[in-house]
Amino acid sequence: MHASTDLDAAAKPFNIARAAIRSPLAALVLALILLSLLLTVTIPQPIGPMFWDHYLYLDAANRLADAQIPSVDFFAPVGALGYYLFAILLSVFPNGHPLLLASWCLLIVTGPLIGLVVLDIQKRSRALAYTILLPFLLFSILPFNTGDFYPYPGSDGFGIYNRQVCQLLYVLAAALIYVRNPRTLAVVAAGAMIALFFVKITGAIAGVILCLMAFAAGRLGLRSAVTAALIFFGILAAIELSLGAVSAYVADILALVDVNDGILLARLLQAASLNAGLLLPAGILCLALFFSALPAYSMSMRDACRRPSIAAIRKVFDQNFLWLGAFVVAGILFESQNTGSQAFIFLYPLLLKITLDCVANGSSRRQTIAVFILAIAAALPPMTTVVQKSARAWIGAVNNIRIESRNLKTMGAVNVRPILSLRAERMRDTYLAEPGAFEALADMGELPSFLLYSDFDFQTGWLTNVDDAIDALRTYEHANGVRFDTILNIDFANPFPWLMDRHAPKRVAIGADPFRAIPPPDLEVRAAVAAVDIALVPTCPSTNVNRTLLSLYLPSLEAGHTRITLTPCYDAFVRNGLRPGETAAGS
Repeated sequence: MHASTDLDAAAKPFNIARAAIRSPLAALVLALILLSLLLTVTIPQPIGPMFWDHYLYLDAANRLADAQIPSVDFFAPVGALGYYLFAILLSVFPNGHPLLLASWCLLIVTGPLIGLVVLDIQKRSRALAYTILLPFLLFSILPFNTGDFYPYPGSDGFGIYNRQVCQLLYVLAAALIYVRNPRTLAVVAAGAMIALFFVKITGAIAGVILCLMAFAAGRLGLRSAVTAALIFFGILAAIELSLGAVSAYVADILALVDVNDGILLARLLQAASLNAGLLLPAGILCLALFFSALPAYSMSMRDACRRPSIAAIRKVFDQNFLWLGAFVVAGILFESQNTGSQAFIFLYPLLLKITLDCVANGSSRRQTIAVFILAIAAALPPMTTVVQKSARAWIGAVNNIRIESRNLKTMGAVNVRPILSLRAERMRDTYLAEPGAFEALADMGELPSFLLYSDFDFQTGWLTNVDDAIDALRTYEHANGVRFDTILNIDFANPFPWLMDRHAPKRVAIGADPFRAIPPPDLEVRAAVAAVDIALVPTCPSTNVNRTLLSLYLPSLEAGHTRITLTPCYDAFVRNGLRPGETAAGS
């Protein structure tokens, strides 16, 4: 008897350790540790369409290091959370590739939140917890969009904040559907909604729809809802009172809405058509669920009308077809404002519940098979797309060559197909040899290529031009005994301050798209531009986009700066006093 007790006591720590290892929560921790190890080294990434979009995070990190506050000190088209999280990771992992840092930084928030969800679920079912966790890790770890914007495989360096919103919505959806502990649900809902608000405000709108659906159906109780709301508004109030960042952020969004005067209906239709592959089976499933539930639902409606009560009203709303309809509406609203995303991945936790309910309710075999097929058809496309795109990009990169650079730090850790590298060189030579042709295209409002900013050769050549421009800047500084402390690049991205350990001007917008993301410069912006030491103007090639952008800032540069040719592909506006022969006067 004593021997058996001793053996049980000795085996107890082993059993606890084995259970911990098999826990989904342990799998999450292990995944986060492995990602951290990967960030200790610079892993080159294959260049992809609109690859320069993630350089904005480097610009933002540099501005944050200068104590600039997004929306307060410079115009930002999205929330500041991603920029701050990126800056934190960059300080901890300076050798991490910027694309991976930007893509994985949200795990600082979503990791603990999904951990709380998994911890609650695994108390009832370890298998269910894994079924929720693994897709989340798939979408969070693989930095790829679910949509295609270019025929060749490459890294998706754009739409990162849109992907992050979808990952947050996934966590929120999983919590609203599966978490039973009211305190855990309140914390996760509040955390997810705060993060959604400060990543992209349209994501918060989608999150509100999910929360309202859960509240109406009784999944999000009144106490949990009030607690989550108090946490949410309390944190917003603290940030506003201390920094004024919330009102400034809202003002930026309103300015952005004013710049983007497109028709909402057209964008909604575009979002639906781009995601028709999964929305079609989801819509059919919604209709099938409605008709199968119609007799019982009609009875619930009558009972709620005859004997109104909270329980009766909740029964009316807690219907799978209403849940699915609300989630689809939330997704379409969010995707209508996006280029690049992991669209509708948050449908998965709900689709899983619908299939489990179908089995638990003893539905007919025919109905069960139909629900399974439709749910799989709606859930699988995002997963298979992300896996396929990552495999094509990374496996196809085996034969790529790394872009040579001298000044690009980790930003230069990219590779490209040899034929595209050669094309980048030839296109650069053509831009220089035939400037009139590209000027003529710019006059007509046309780009040299309809997909110019997605073209791999453009992104490759852009990096080379930046590298050469930094050499020229340092040569100029050394020859004239000056230092350009504030650098403005009159282009979409401005990595120069980060690359050269200098400063970006305050007030100037980040992510300079003159047609979608920059309101007309006010007096503060004009004064900041007028005070920069040097403003760079890319000329390989001349485009209508860069012309429009330059026209916004040129009135602020003409009086106090002189235009020079810095490199064959860059002109520069040098502040008077920093030019040869004027240094003494300027000092």
